[in-house]
Amino acid sequence: MHAPSPQIRRFQAGDEPALFRVFFTAIHQVASRDYTQQQVDAWAPPDMDAVQWTARMRGIQPFVAQLGDEIVGYADLQPSGYIDQFFVSGAHPRQGIGRLLLARIHEEAMRVGVVELTSDVSLTAEPFFAHHGFEVVQRQQPLRRGVVLANARMRKALAPPISPSAPAPA
Repeated sequence: MHAPSPQIRRFQAGDEPALFRVFFTAIHQVASRDYTQQQVDAWAPPDMDAVQWTARMRGIQPFVAQLGDEIVGYADLQPSGYIDQFFVSGAHPRQGIGRLLLARIHEEAMRVGVVELTSDVSLTAEPFFAHHGFEVVQRQQPLRRGVVLANARMRKALAPPISPSAPAPA
């Protein structure tokens, strides 16, 4: 008997505290391999403002990965093709959750006609994104609460949708 697969669904109001736990554990338990404690604390402080967090999640409307009753990951796709947030719970790394979320992002991108995905990706997530066809466009040193957190702007060109009226290739 194998473990159940996570289900990917749309964000619902009320998901915000669980999404914060995913964000916090992803950074404190997984990204902490590539970032110092000072960087991790600046990126994901335990005292994050709940009102701001709620507004942010409601603004980006992420896809949510749910395993049974537990939210185990989330990721969004903005109309521009930008992926603002992409996190898998620190309790569930390397279980295919990120792959499922990225597949859902690809489906949505095709549905809405996005032809390029971009994201500012942590050092920790960079190998995952590279494995899925993203390339580094630029190395960056953004500040979070006065602390530098190295990351990379990555991009992936998507195949344009096939128009039913387009002639077949010869």
